[in-house]
Amino acid sequence: MTHMRKVRVHWETRDEGTEDADSVAEVRSAIDGFTDTLNERFGQFDTALTELRSRLDRTETVLRRPGVGGENRQKGNEVETRAFGTFLRHGRERLDANEVRSLRVSDDTAGGYLAPDQFIAELLRNLVQFSPVRQYARVTTTGSNAVLLPKRTGGLTASWVGETALRPETTVTFVQSRYPVAELACWVDVSNVMLEDSAFDVAAELAFDFAEEFGKTEGAAFVNGDGTLKPFGFMQDSGVGSTPSGHASNVTADGLIDLYHTVPSAYRANAIWGMNSNTLAKVRKLKDSTGNYLLATAGIAGAPATTLLGRPVVEMPDLPDVEPDSFPVVFGDFAQGYRVFDRIALSVLRDPYSQATNGMTRFHARRRVAAGVAKAEALRKLKIAA
Repeated sequence: MTHMRKVRVHWETRDEGTEDADSVAEVRSAIDGFTDTLNERFGQFDTALTELRSRLDRTETVLRRPGVGGENRQKGNEVETRAFGTFLRHGRERLDANEVRSLRVSDDTAGGYLAPDQFIAELLRNLVQFSPVRQYARVTTTGSNAVLLPKRTGGLTASWVGETALRPETTVTFVQSRYPVAELACWVDVSNVMLEDSAFDVAAELAFDFAEEFGKTEGAAFVNGDGTLKPFGFMQDSGVGSTPSGHASNVTADGLIDLYHTVPSAYRANAIWGMNSNTLAKVRKLKDSTGNYLLATAGIAGAPATTLLGRPVVEMPDLPDVEPDSFPVVFGDFAQGYRVFDRIALSVLRDPYSQATNGMTRFHARRRVAAGVAKAEALRKLKIAA
């Protein structure tokens, strides 16, 4: 507690024979009264300040309790989600001022409201079902129309030299890899009766519909995209090398082993196998020299359910079947080899007018994403060839 010092005022006079004693006493009494009042006010101020500090300490203690900040954020997200659900069902006209402020407006000319965090998270979880590349690639966000990443194409070289021999010059080369942002768009019509039915979870239904449309299209582009209005797929990248299977029309165990060891050891530790369901059926039938199946479906606790040479197998439906001169299998570290950049996770525009005569409301959805090979040496394909 702060101790206030009382104010002392001393009145000094010189007796020159002219001062009125009564007047001096009256002035001294007035000053003493003022001093007492001032000291009393300072004491009240000190008490109020101490109480304020005590309240601040209690408030800080409450805020430090685990989960308090998360609960506040969760409540804010719930408000945003409710507002987005109202927007989907009834449009902007039914939103109050607080709900309008809680929605984030798209920052481009196409307009629309950006989906809340929970809706986007649901979309991304569903996207993995249709686009497995996203699950294993490195995914980040961007705020630009294109992403530039520096890439080293040459390394330093050192040579053994004599004590006084000339030291050789070495250079290192850097280039830039550019990943332009492409746009996915689709629309879906929803019956106005379903929107009016409070038992219908419109947000969940739209999340799955958009995930299915975007996931299938996005997954196909990540694998075989040619870079025209879409990302560049790893199967179309000339920098990704290939290893022959050892047979002109089929996949072989030796070819898979060669492919495994062609990938640098630094990338094999986190590598996965990618193939479609038809190819996986053929690989399941392959056996080693002792008659054991090459592909393991059960292992130690915590290990992937399906492994090939110790690394997990992922079904990628957009990879080709086993045919002559095809590339049905890919192996490598996708976290190092392939990059995905999300520009806009999901933007939804509600159109209640164009399909009003059919009793429908149309929802336009759009998504902007960039993707491409980052380190070609981290990925490698199996080519069906002798």
